[in-house]
Amino acid sequence: MRIIPVIDLMGDTVVHAIAGQRSAYRPVQSVLASQSTPDGIGRALSQTFQATSVYVADLDAIAGADPAWTAYRQIARCGLNLWVDAGLSSPERAGEFSPGRPDASWIERVVVGLESITSPEALQHTVRVIGKDRCIFSLDLRQGTPITGSAAWAGYGAVEIAQTAAEAGVRSMIVLDLARVGTGQGVGTLSLCRQLRALWPEINLVAGGGVRNLADLHDLQESGCHAALVASALHDGRLTRDILADAGHSL
Repeated sequence: MRIIPVIDLMGDTVVHAIAGQRSAYRPVQSVLASQSTPDGIGRALSQTFQATSVYVADLDAIAGADPAWTAYRQIARCGLNLWVDAGLSSPERAGEFSPGRPDASWIERVVVGLESITSPEALQHTVRVIGKDRCIFSLDLRQGTPITGSAAWAGYGAVEIAQTAAEAGVRSMIVLDLARVGTGQGVGTLSLCRQLRALWPEINLVAGGGVRNLADLHDLQESGCHAALVASALHDGRLTRDILADAGHSL
């Protein structure tokens, strides 16, 4: 199973995300690095874990600001490819992350989050702009309930939203419960992941929110996930490079 470290950006700082309560986020305290800067954390993940990719949640961009291109470049210079969630709400915003952008060759995946995208139609057009192989849709949840960015998603349940994404051409999907992020409560989406795996076995499934230990990773793997997003357990030392390697997990 592949482990994708998470970097939550707010301003010029990597923060510790807890339960999606962004106003309460504070600079991350990590056993891996003495500084909470994007390049400091990026370098630590690259050197300590030999990570090749990181998920970057640009919290300011998700809230409506411009993408943090300077921070992205700092992280990329650490030898990392980026999965970037910059709050894409429309195909027009997605154009900033199109494959032709000359300084974005290190962006491996562009995340389209449910909490940001304005409608099923916008999702379909955004996937087309980004490209099916680069786009990864994030099924954003809070305590199992979809977090939707507009009334256009009213009446859609999690499975219906996943179906809409699959019909739009999505080939990779993140299942992320923000209420579990950074809380140490464990993963709460196993049943949904099993359901999505049974319905769309061809989709590359990634889960995040609450991963604490090897048992959680095992459960995600058993539920059909190909990869897991992990942050807190890496920064506080619960999951080390040796522990992950001995269990057969790769970064």
